[in-house]
Amino acid sequence: MNNPPQFTWDDLQFFLAVARTGQLSTAARQLRSSHATVSRRIDRLEFTLKVKLFERNPRGYVLTAMGTRFVETAEKMEQETERLRADLADGSMAQRGLVRLSAPEGFANFFFATVLPQFAAQHPHLALELVTIQQIMSLSRKEADLSVVLDEPKGGAYFAEKLTDYHLQVYGSRDYLAKAPDINSREDLLSHPFVSYIEEMIFAPGLDYLGDVHPRIKPQFQSSSIFAQLTATRNGLGLCILPYFFASRYPELVRVLPDEIDLKRHYWITCHRDLKQAPRVRAVIDFLREAVRGEDARFVPPYVTAAGPARRTRADV
Repeated sequence: MNNPPQFTWDDLQFFLAVARTGQLSTAARQLRSSHATVSRRIDRLEFTLKVKLFERNPRGYVLTAMGTRFVETAEKMEQETERLRADLADGSMAQRGLVRLSAPEGFANFFFATVLPQFAAQHPHLALELVTIQQIMSLSRKEADLSVVLDEPKGGAYFAEKLTDYHLQVYGSRDYLAKAPDINSREDLLSHPFVSYIEEMIFAPGLDYLGDVHPRIKPQFQSSSIFAQLTATRNGLGLCILPYFFASRYPELVRVLPDEIDLKRHYWITCHRDLKQAPRVRAVIDFLREAVRGEDARFVPPYVTAAGPARRTRADV
């Protein structure tokens, strides 16, 4: 009778780290180990199981079909192990490890980065990686543990929860508007240069909003970076659709057609269903949920009511 393959949970931790990063060096850094040790552990695991888990190439380690199947089993064991640790330790000690969060540039830089001190104070044993290049991140390939996204995931083995609504308006700088033609209707917008995203690089339908303002607007300056768009608008290049929660911080920016134009979008938090109950992941989800409800978040403008945008006051101009 053949003996079943013998491997330890330690081996599976090394396997999952390489599966999620695709790189021995990155996995070694996360595990606080060495490149050689990680390589040796993977070789030993494949020898023990008598299966090839990874294809090696110059770009890194790519899961084989059997490796992909093995990830599911290893992650279930990881989840159960983290639950056991949570039962054996107190709350703060259970929330240990590294969490990689992928988020849109605006949310990451103008909201989450501002509440990082509170996060660090509440979770001193958690290390956080914040990635804003969301176009290339994938939960399915384990490139991120958690993602903040603009559109609710459809299908798949994912947990998703709406974090908050947020509002966008058309803005221009005071200096630009003082010199530019008057704007009294949406048709007047066609006489003004617009700043916007590069159309072919829009990675989420929620960012494609020029047509919601006017179908014939053609942007003069385009950038994949919302920060670059904000900077260009503040410097008088033209008009731009910007989220209220950070555009409102700049007194030189003025809302255009505030009685007519108010777009609503949403931020969702999502992760692989198997990771939802992991203490380190749960800690970030719970923190984000509470943070967006704080008074400082300002995702929903005070002039927006249940019936829609309030009428403009003298403070708006």
